[in-house]
Amino acid sequence: MTMKRDTLTETIRIALPAIAESLFTAIIGFVDSFMVSALGANAVAAIGLTNQPKYAGFTLFYAVNIAIATLVARRNGEKNRIGANSLALTAIVLAALLSAALGSLLALFAVPIMRACGATPETLGPSSAYYRIVMGCMFFSCIQMVVNAAQRGAGYTKITMRTNMAANIVNILFDYLLIGGHLGFPAMGIRGAAIATVIGTAVGCLISVGSILNPDGFLSIPFMRKEKIRANRQDLTTIVRIGYPVAIEQILTRVGLVATSILAAACGNHAMAAHQVAMNILVISYAFGDGLQAASVALVGRSLGENRPDAAKEYGKVCRNYGLVISGALAVLLVFSAKMLYSLFFREEAIIAIGLRLMPSLILTVVFQILMVVYIGCLRGAGDIRYTTKVAIFSVVIIRTGVSYFFGNVLHLGIAGIWFGVLADQFFRCLLGMLRFRSGKWTSIKV
Repeated sequence: MTMKRDTLTETIRIALPAIAESLFTAIIGFVDSFMVSALGANAVAAIGLTNQPKYAGFTLFYAVNIAIATLVARRNGEKNRIGANSLALTAIVLAALLSAALGSLLALFAVPIMRACGATPETLGPSSAYYRIVMGCMFFSCIQMVVNAAQRGAGYTKITMRTNMAANIVNILFDYLLIGGHLGFPAMGIRGAAIATVIGTAVGCLISVGSILNPDGFLSIPFMRKEKIRANRQDLTTIVRIGYPVAIEQILTRVGLVATSILAAACGNHAMAAHQVAMNILVISYAFGDGLQAASVALVGRSLGENRPDAAKEYGKVCRNYGLVISGALAVLLVFSAKMLYSLFFREEAIIAIGLRLMPSLILTVVFQILMVVYIGCLRGAGDIRYTTKVAIFSVVIIRTGVSYFFGNVLHLGIAGIWFGVLADQFFRCLLGMLRFRSGKWTSIKV
């Protein structure tokens, strides 16, 4: 009974700040889209077009983040502070070099990238401008992401919560000042939204770096200096070994997600606008799963580092149970608030009607997505990266794209058919994640 109570308490301690952080970030993204919606449906569609290529640009950094969170969690369980700091420093240097080079390249090719993603004449200019600014300054985001991933792996989710909350508050403040032009600032429209995003991420980057200046922290620059820790090839090899399957997964799954976005864009700007709001709702629901995933990675990784596989399984089950409760509550909420949510964004009845047609698929997707994220978090925390990579690639590239195309184009169900593909993807990944978790094979993996 005591172990059960301790497990619940420890899970809540790590999960709650992570959920609050992810939820706040998602809500801010929702507010961001709401502020952009004042510019019209084309503006919302333009921002929507940038999402998947933007995420694709961060692919390598997502891989580094997952690798460093997994490795730091395991070193934390092993009580190996030097090893954890060495890995973190190597990841930060790697992120800095990659982001500077890749950001410049993506900014240079913003227009052809947006055109390839299905931009119409009305959305090409604004989407390209937004993408160029955000990706050209991705350095700040990448450093913040890697430091926060390391802190999450160590179980310090309150630090990352404060960092992201501050960054997003700054983002919204400058959205207000720059999108419509207030308090003497120029009205810059979508460019203003992009600049606000960059300012917010720059602030977040500074705060996250500040979190590792504490000499008493588990991850600490003063400790690195004291122990003469340097970025090194051995740690780079370890990060690449854990991260490269994730990088492959991210690249190929982004191809699938971009394909879905292109199919949605082909349905017209009204459908794309409704699709974008549905995706924002999905992102908010994902925030709950992401917080539980952060807890599962830290707790499972730490438990296996302590050679306690039974504790790792118990933490995974607790995170899953929390996910079940949260997903059920969100599903009920969406049933009763669907029209109100779409009415916040649009006055056009045609767009609202499209959004309401998407809602049944969206609600089921929310449930499966949260559970899927928790299961995948447990497996990643254990280092079972190759399995999660295979599942994600097959599900997103084959299941999601294939079902979306069949129902959307072959059966001519349009954007509603595309959302059948989104639902099928989340269901399939949830099912395979659950089966792998129950098998227990992941508890014997070494990282």
